[in-house]
Amino acid sequence: MRLAQILKACYRISMSDRLFFISLALGALSLIALSLVWPQGLGDRSPAPFGHPPTQRSPEMQAAIKREQDHAAQQMQAAQSAPPAGPATGQAK
Repeated sequence: MRLAQILKACYRISMSDRLFFISLALGALSLIALSLVWPQGLGDRSPAPFGHPPTQRSPEMQAAIKREQDHAAQQMQAAQSAPPAGPATGQAK
């Protein structure tokens, strides 16, 4: 019976409820504050006054991405329509 009383006393002094719930509330508030400034998705900006406009959405960047995609598609078509290369002999002429 003495051991049960000692364990009960250790349980009560290990952490008070007041300390636990205050730390829990501070943790929750810090996570809420972090969620307000964290970007909402890939390429999306945080709400004002935080964050900045993403560069992927600017017209110049969209045009550059389109040019790269078109160039890659042309290279793919050229590679598919080209005749297959002969076997490499390994000798220079």
